[in-house]
Amino acid sequence: MTSAEKLSVAQARRITLAAQGFTDPKPGGATDLRHLRRVLRRLHLIQMDSVNVLQRAHFMPLYSRLGPYPAGLLERAAYRKPRELFEFWGHEASLIRADLQPLFRWRMARASEYAWGGMRRIVAEQPELVAWVLDEVRRRGPITASDIEHDAPRSKDNWGWNWSVVKQALEWLFWSGQVTAAERTTSFARRYDLPERVLPPAVLAAPTPPLADAIRSLVDLSGQALGVASEPELRDYFRLPVKECRAAVAELVEEGVLRPVAVQGWKPVAYLHRDAKLPRRVDVATLISPFDPLIWQRERTERLFDMTYRIEIYVPRPQRLYGYYVLPFLLGDRFAARVDLKANRQTGVLEVPSAWLEPSAGQDETAVALAAELRRLAGWLGLEAIAAPVAGDFAGPLSEALKSP
Repeated sequence: MTSAEKLSVAQARRITLAAQGFTDPKPGGATDLRHLRRVLRRLHLIQMDSVNVLQRAHFMPLYSRLGPYPAGLLERAAYRKPRELFEFWGHEASLIRADLQPLFRWRMARASEYAWGGMRRIVAEQPELVAWVLDEVRRRGPITASDIEHDAPRSKDNWGWNWSVVKQALEWLFWSGQVTAAERTTSFARRYDLPERVLPPAVLAAPTPPLADAIRSLVDLSGQALGVASEPELRDYFRLPVKECRAAVAELVEEGVLRPVAVQGWKPVAYLHRDAKLPRRVDVATLISPFDPLIWQRERTERLFDMTYRIEIYVPRPQRLYGYYVLPFLLGDRFAARVDLKANRQTGVLEVPSAWLEPSAGQDETAVALAAELRRLAGWLGLEAIAAPVAGDFAGPLSEALKSP
């Protein structure tokens, strides 16, 4: 795109959506690994979460960008050889491109700084137990914590999160890179194994970059994925340390990879990545998961889309504004509505506890587009029907649209 020192919010919004893959062509036929790889080259990682009220979080970003796709593709990429993804702490718990594993070895080496207190305590207070657990993984892996926790040597009582000491030891070994996730059970528990039995040989053989080089590469990738972003947003994408991230941003500016720009109404300085594209328009109609990288940074979401969004899973029911598991609906380059959704797998019904229209959206157009998207989502989830919305200022119009063929 042409050199520019100033961007409007609308331009920044379209740049972001293009960088996140929303302007890429949808698969013309059957979705395959090529399409999955294209999205992963955009996002670099996908956040995981155990909540399964609708669909597990890591499946949704691909759906939002590709439309209905075989969920088995992601399982294959993450848990079958040759692995294209691996589990680690990227932006929270994440599935990360396997070729990027060397860029995260600094975090593994700093596990004593980053891991939670219970994990740090167990390696300090019960190193013999940690060594025993690692030997069990080496001997019996892949294994879950429950496979061995009853065989563990006598130890102290459970610590925070109600995890057993064996689980704490496994999570320490996971944080420090001594074990990795070989697969997930049907109950979403990790099966742990040694990295050399899981990761591709080429990844294991890749040299470990110096810390500064790794952080600079990760900031570059953040810039690619966001298109235009402030320094805190570049840092948040991979949860990078402040000092090292700021140094990397300065170097990338000097190299011309990032260019400082002023976005209208933004207080922080923004950085435009040299690969960023400014499409004339964005033509998309899709639901966005609460854990989608497009809306990870809530303040950024407000500045780009003029929408205040918070996930309310942990908010007591009487205090929720919109619902338990609310997904924003992206129509064009704006969020037009938000819906609280639940997949009732016993009845085969997609439930809509509430639906809300955004102030700047057109009611009729949004109702028709959202009804079509809910039908598409229900079909992908294998649900046979969609219940009428129960509450919210958009429940009536959306109900009427859902009645139409």
